[in-house]
Amino acid sequence: MGQRTVDLAIIGSGGAAYAAAIRATGLGKRVVMIERSTIGGTCVNTGCVPSKALIAAAEARHVAADAARFPGITAATGPVDMPDLIEGKQALVESLRAEKYVAVADAYGWPIVHGDATFDGTPDAPVLNIVSEDGGSEVIEAQHYLVATGATAWIPPIEGLGTVEYLTSTTAMELTEVPESLLVLGGGYVALEQAQLFARLGSKVTMVVRSRLASKEEPEASQALQQVLADEGIRVVRRAVVDRVEYDAATGEVVASASVSGGRQEFRAAKFLVAMGRRPVTEGLNLGAVEVKTGDDGEIVVTDQLGSSNPRIWAAGDVTGHREFVYVAANHGAMVVDNAFGDADRSVDYAHLPRVTFTSPALGSVGMTEEEVLAAGIRCDCRVLPLQYVPRALVNRDTRGFIKLVADADTGRILGLTAVAKDAGELAAAGVWILNAGMTIDQVAHSWAPYLTMAEGIKIAAQSFTTDVSKLSCCAS
Repeated sequence: MGQRTVDLAIIGSGGAAYAAAIRATGLGKRVVMIERSTIGGTCVNTGCVPSKALIAAAEARHVAADAARFPGITAATGPVDMPDLIEGKQALVESLRAEKYVAVADAYGWPIVHGDATFDGTPDAPVLNIVSEDGGSEVIEAQHYLVATGATAWIPPIEGLGTVEYLTSTTAMELTEVPESLLVLGGGYVALEQAQLFARLGSKVTMVVRSRLASKEEPEASQALQQVLADEGIRVVRRAVVDRVEYDAATGEVVASASVSGGRQEFRAAKFLVAMGRRPVTEGLNLGAVEVKTGDDGEIVVTDQLGSSNPRIWAAGDVTGHREFVYVAANHGAMVVDNAFGDADRSVDYAHLPRVTFTSPALGSVGMTEEEVLAAGIRCDCRVLPLQYVPRALVNRDTRGFIKLVADADTGRILGLTAVAKDAGELAAAGVWILNAGMTIDQVAHSWAPYLTMAEGIKIAAQSFTTDVSKLSCCAS
């Protein structure tokens, strides 16, 4: 049994872990990283990178199939070579993992220990026991510990689910054939992205949704996305709860029985994708032995400074149960190091956190929704600008969607922005800067905006508070 002493021991090797390790080594701290699976965590291996690579490929096929929206343009699409598509996705993943994770660790010089980590010792003197695949073991003692073990797909307790070969977002991206039909359980960002992805690759897709699509965002976003999906042949069944699943050997289909608006419906599909959220990965860490409190979903309970109930143990990223974005995880990781070693007392602040769902058109948002503004007791003034008034959308021949601005009626200060549009993620990023600057509707309405950009739509939306934008010329300022 080996033993080592370091300043910071990190469990996990994703975005939070790497941000912390880079910051700590920059401060001259001794760092060790422990990973039981593949280096890089969710984002590069099974999340952002592979999903967006496949989404981009599916969009390229859809653009060709939809080329007739431009007069004089015709195009055709053939069947998808799924094994080749998946191989290309995997090559990209492995390239980025090598370049942005393995090579980065080598460059900074921190060691990566492969094995399972469990806490041991006492709450006042915690240590990590590491057991490798070959049976070797090591004890690591650190001044501070960071748990950055991420999250995994949550599988609901549905009768019969264990008897069928269901998919998660991870396994769906490993399929070597385009399913003839796909039933998607869920209406959040993963469900939306995967449903449109497979529909564009050629699957007949049905979504079964408990409430509404993108239920945490503006209701206009749900309505716009439902219309987009309908346009692409995707059936969305709302107010539905699947409570039983079975396999029909005669047809080779998964059969799901659901309560729908008080009645009963049965859904059949070749494949069944469960996309109902994720849960933190803390099982097996033996957190109780070192008095680290966890919540109902297994998340490590942290303060606003990301400290756990044990002053030497911190948590960052999805394992905290906070918003599941890799840029949140990276922010967490750097913040932990600043707070642990620099007494910075930095706190998380999600007031202006941008949120993007990579459908096409995409859903992007930042700040408060209209409902949140009203709940906070603020007098609300808001406008919804249909994309038919945005010149960029007109030349794209795609006016599906909108831009919505939510403002304080007393001050005119913009409190939130939501868009369903091409490049909505970029609109959300612009919204971050608008909110950070405390800009008002009047300021945005009188700011420069380049013509024929989607971002110009933010200015036009601001103008709509005081002007009938249907009577503006194409580039009126």
